[in-house]
Amino acid sequence: MNIVQIVLVVLVAFIIGCSSVNDQIETYQPVVACSLIGLVMGNLELGVMLGGSLQLITMGWANVGAAMAPDASLAAVASTIILLLGGQGSKGIGTAIGLAVPLAVAGLALTMFVRTIASFIAHIMDSLAESANIAGIQRWHFIGMVLQGLRVAIPALLLLLIPAHIVQTGLEAMPEWLTSGMTIGGGMVVAFGYAMVINMMSSREVWPFFFLGFALAALKELTLISLGIIGLRLAVMYLAIEASGSTGSSNDGGSGDPTGEILEELQLGRKKMADTKIK
Repeated sequence: MNIVQIVLVVLVAFIIGCSSVNDQIETYQPVVACSLIGLVMGNLELGVMLGGSLQLITMGWANVGAAMAPDASLAAVASTIILLLGGQGSKGIGTAIGLAVPLAVAGLALTMFVRTIASFIAHIMDSLAESANIAGIQRWHFIGMVLQGLRVAIPALLLLLIPAHIVQTGLEAMPEWLTSGMTIGGGMVVAFGYAMVINMMSSREVWPFFFLGFALAALKELTLISLGIIGLRLAVMYLAIEASGSTGSSNDGGSGDPTGEILEELQLGRKKMADTKIK
């Protein structure tokens, strides 16, 4: 890698670290972060492939109260750099996914450390607010954001300073059982992350769309663009039916959800049939 690529990777990693606490610019999402790092390092395809797998893992991660989720931004940046420096191509994606999980846990420790520093910065900003020092508050606000960016940029720089042949030698020195295990474990983690999303979103109104999506995904003739168009049309139709049925449901006490009302009608029909057989 040349100096320009190293500077660009560090700059992208800095932006990703800042956006991980901003929640307005979604560059910290693995599918975006890995793609950007892959683009800068000259292999966009591998970056997108790794980012898509990591995105499925992190879809169920969320900060709830004081409980903090593992750091997806650092895991995405570091695992992409290791994958591209390793030179194994698509065969190294499983190993990179296996390394991403411990990297995310290590990033969580860095996040907690930086947020501890941010609590002291908040006290400084409180004292500046008492004296109406707006410029000082803004200055410390940017200092806090810079710390979050450095939390990802510094580890990325340290990885880039390691010669590529050392990374390749280290990955090649890993035994076959370890690399195979990490590949299998990486696939299981992806499935587990998607299962967490389904568990959070599951309801009797949503399950039919899940089954329909799995059925359509099995058709090899359908591309991702066509699946996206079908999903968009189904969502628009569902919202239109829900809007048209909400006025009628307010009078008859229905739920206003078309799928739910269909399921309720089927359940009532089965109940009536059972009552008829008993009589």
